[in-house]
Amino acid sequence: MEGQSITLKIAGKEYPLKASTPEMEQLMRIAASEINAMLAKYNERYPDKSELDKLAFVTLNEAVGKLSAQRSAAKVVSETEKLGDSLGAYLAAIKK
Repeated sequence: MEGQSITLKIAGKEYPLKASTPEMEQLMRIAASEINAMLAKYNERYPDKSELDKLAFVTLNEAVGKLSAQRSAAKVVSETEKLGDSLGAYLAAIKK
């Protein structure tokens, strides 16, 4: 994979990665920052839990957010299609 070599630090560990575009690099850096911020919150809330458990919580939280966003997007697409159908029917009725 070609692209910019970057190093991201997540949960105190550095990961050498490649970003295919400057936009992807920016998104990767923002994502790593958000992961670390959520992990810090879990560290405060659950100091007795293992790092792996807290990373699992972060992962679950992000997966739930992604699924929620996908469902919301699907609803928007469905509503847009319904509005398009209604508009098409309205315009067809006007032409008659």
